[in-house]
Amino acid sequence: MKMDLTKLYKTQISLSEWFEKSGHSLTKEMRVEDNEKRERLKILNNVIGLPFDKPFQFSALEIANKTENFSKFLEEHGSELCALRLIPIQDGLPKLRMRGHSVNDVLKWFEEQKIDLDKYRADFVQHPEKTTWSTIFIVNEKGIFGEIVRGSHAQLTQGYYELEKPITFFFDFKEVKLQPEDKEATAHILDIISRIKVDNEIKQAELLKQLDSKFYNNYIGGYFETTSSDEFGLWFIDYNRILGDLYSNYSIKLDYYEDKSRISGLTGFSGKFIGKARIVKSEDIGKINLSKEDILVCEMTSPEYVNLMKNAGAIVTDLGGILSHAAIIAREFKVPCLVGTGKATKEFSNGDLIEVDAENGFARKIS
Repeated sequence: MKMDLTKLYKTQISLSEWFEKSGHSLTKEMRVEDNEKRERLKILNNVIGLPFDKPFQFSALEIANKTENFSKFLEEHGSELCALRLIPIQDGLPKLRMRGHSVNDVLKWFEEQKIDLDKYRADFVQHPEKTTWSTIFIVNEKGIFGEIVRGSHAQLTQGYYELEKPITFFFDFKEVKLQPEDKEATAHILDIISRIKVDNEIKQAELLKQLDSKFYNNYIGGYFETTSSDEFGLWFIDYNRILGDLYSNYSIKLDYYEDKSRISGLTGFSGKFIGKARIVKSEDIGKINLSKEDILVCEMTSPEYVNLMKNAGAIVTDLGGILSHAAIIAREFKVPCLVGTGKATKEFSNGDLIEVDAENGFARKIS
């Protein structure tokens, strides 16, 4: 499925805003964690040499006033592709972002934003012409679990695939297992996880002091995102400790049993549920209500689905992965969630009595 990902970024919100819409108790903490992720990555870079998408940073006022420092940056990088993030320096304000355009072009977008210039800073990050690999994963005491995909990172966080489905992987601190197997993906994963292994006790102590980092078999614990490109190589683009804590007991199965009488998927949140299917399209939102007897069946959730997700007895989607934003929110609602089935909206009809077994990764029609 080929999508306009630039348009997607205009309509999709960050994970901290998903938390806010869901009424999560850690919304404030998540917003701070999300806003300051590159400051943490900077520390990891200084201590262990972790590669990351280092930003060019300016205050919003510097941009508006076209200071000498910013004008020099504009002269040198104005024609380059970038991602611009307007990050609030005061609690309660939203983070704004635009990517995939030249620095000159995103400045036009910047001028359209109605923000208090005293309360924002701007991070310009170089943007590759083509992303070759993207990953999203959790490190906890059970191992390293995640997904890898060829192409853009939005496929993993937003759940919309461009060309092919993501590959699920699990590293038990001994070997990497993938479903489906892929030699190139395996090599890339091994390279990535080698970057977050810290055998040096002095460096571990420094990261504990500066970041309160946790370690499992000498691997830094938490939630990570990476991208890779021919222009810039491997970049870590997120290190989130709150999500690491929320997923401290998380694990996945890679040995789902294939059966044509049922639909296979990935576990967004484990659990079992039997109820009536409610097929919901984006144009239906706001027109219907769900009860705990209903199973929300949709192509993929977006922020507008939050209330439906909260009220449903279970969730089944065509698209999405184990750590997509929607799956993370389903986990926080503790609603059994099966993602990435590929065909649930086509195989089920409104009113079908279906069983969702998110523990074993399948859904099936009962009657």
